[in-house]
Amino acid sequence: MSAQDKIQKMIKEHDVVLYMKGSPKFPQCGFSSLATKILNACDTKFHAVDVLQDPEIREGIKVFSNWPTIPQLYIHGEFIGGADIIKELYENGELVKLLQANS
Repeated sequence: MSAQDKIQKMIKEHDVVLYMKGSPKFPQCGFSSLATKILNACDTKFHAVDVLQDPEIREGIKVFSNWPTIPQLYIHGEFIGGADIIKELYENGELVKLLQANS
């Protein structure tokens, strides 16, 4: 299975997927830490994928989304963005609406 197929499968199987560096308990960069804190503040369950554990996924997710940085958030199969966008959506109340839609 290619990296693209694995990514597609993950975002279909889980309502909320965060591709990040490290894990939610031990994020390995500030941006991944911020994304995790925001999702936890929204009291949402999410599937975290540590891209540091799989170089193929780490590069594949950038191609898949056409977005050069990590973390990357997917909600209901839709690419939302990175840490800056997650923070902006959280601050303006849109992130909670996205998380609650179709849940």
